[in-house]
Amino acid sequence: MTQGALFKKKEPRIGETEEELRARGIETIIGVDEAGRGPLAGPVHAAAFWLDLSSPLPKTLAKLDDSKKLDEELREELFEQLHTENRPMAIGICDAKVIDEINILQATFRAMAQAVQQVIEEQGAPPDLVVVDGNMIIPLQDWKQQAVVKGDGRSLAIAAASILAKVSRDRVMRKAHEKWPNYGFDTNKGYGTGAHREALRQDGPCILHRRSFAGVLPQEEI
Repeated sequence: MTQGALFKKKEPRIGETEEELRARGIETIIGVDEAGRGPLAGPVHAAAFWLDLSSPLPKTLAKLDDSKKLDEELREELFEQLHTENRPMAIGICDAKVIDEINILQATFRAMAQAVQQVIEEQGAPPDLVVVDGNMIIPLQDWKQQAVVKGDGRSLAIAAASILAKVSRDRVMRKAHEKWPNYGFDTNKGYGTGAHREALRQDGPCILHRRSFAGVLPQEEI
């Protein structure tokens, strides 16, 4: 399978990225994914997960898929199981203030870079390749990288990172609900549902809201 075919396949198969990379002689990778680029409130989380392709894969990875395809209970279960594997992994976070200061794309890149750097420091050396979900690599970094479109459905390492990023962020938003129950963060996780937007119209934003996002502030305050 060519690299181009890997990226363009219409029906991704989890683990195919690792098969392709192993065939190319790649032995160690870090998978990277994010959660929370689109919401009106809350941080953006990015996770990095180290995988050694020359060793037997952890059993937990057999249950993995794109986190968006899994229900919340299974995501939570996999999150805990991934941590019992005792493998290098990390989560980078940029809060709403940083998102407003540098924009959501740059905040996402910053969180990704933080997570990858933490894993590299824990492992003591960079991997052969960093594989990033989507169509962009993390800018201004020295590591070898490859973007993988729909990578959370193709790569085990990226799927693991997607679980780590989403579950960790969801937990933050459920905790935030205890302080700001009027916004419904426990269910919408900061996304712009009708009820969330109505709460914004009535109560205005809290400190978790991204004031640079359309719909958070009244038009006259923008």
